[in-house]
Amino acid sequence: HIGTRALWYVGARECALNDEIVTLSIGHALVRTLYSGVSRGTERLIFEGRVPASEIERMKGPNMAGAFPFPVKYGYCAVGVVEDGPAHLIGRSVFALHPHQQARFALPPEQLTLLPASLSPRRAVLAANMETALNALWDSGVGPGDSIAVVGAGVVGLLVASLAARLPGADVTIVDIDTSRASVAASLGCRFSSDGAGAEDADIVFHTSASATGLNKAIALAGFEGTIIELSWHGAGDTPVALGGAFHSRRLRLISSQVGHVSDSRRARWSYARRMAKALELLGDERLDALITDDIPFADAPARLLALFAPGAKGLTAVLSY
Repeated sequence: HIGTRALWYVGARECALNDEIVTLSIGHALVRTLYSGVSRGTERLIFEGRVPASEIERMKGPNMAGAFPFPVKYGYCAVGVVEDGPAHLIGRSVFALHPHQQARFALPPEQLTLLPASLSPRRAVLAANMETALNALWDSGVGPGDSIAVVGAGVVGLLVASLAARLPGADVTIVDIDTSRASVAASLGCRFSSDGAGAEDADIVFHTSASATGLNKAIALAGFEGTIIELSWHGAGDTPVALGGAFHSRRLRLISSQVGHVSDSRRARWSYARRMAKALELLGDERLDALITDDIPFADAPARLLALFAPGAKGLTAVLSY
């Protein structure tokens, strides 16, 4: 038995570090945590107690504890080093869908994904977001030469854009009202627009802003018979969508993309494990370090997350260090 501490969401806009005991079962691996990534989208909704009742079962993380709305131990972007367990894993750096937990956690080996030797463990916290981005490209059917708009320059939007920009001949524009994201967009080989100018008549539009304004902008940017891929999770409440006007006359398609299932275009051959391994490989691009903007010592998390999740807070991915 090993003592540890974990981050718990204990009430609306309130979190705490609770003491716990980790037990290493036979055949499991003991992982010493190095970093974990905080999702400003999903975890903000949990922090605010806005998980819809209809989604409680589907929202449960693979290794979460507690229950929605509170108290709940959540998180899904943990990176560490295996210290005990199967001999072939000892000393290896791994990624796991595990909540924020200091010192150690234990999981069966099949829930761990080895990091490529060249991948920085700190950048590896983006793996779940990259997996979402990869799945979205599959769902969209995007290809070489396409005109592509990405509305919302958060972490997922920027990762989608980074992948789309690698397609031969693709023309990618990132759209966001926050002009500070322009430099990141440029570093990824994309154009930037604060109002969508220059991104009109797009073949494919990805929407990631989790706002009605952003979704309606995405619809407006799509060209005739274009496709809008909705990646945002809007949580509880209603999102007004502009399906009047030219939506029907332009024969637009609005498609939901969600990472819980491998895209149907790849499902016959791609397992979850293969998709995660590919997401980690795609993170080998050092330019993606720009998507990590906040480094927070684990002990400071309860105090720092209140500001991190505040409406209008700046920054992209926050990393908890252990």
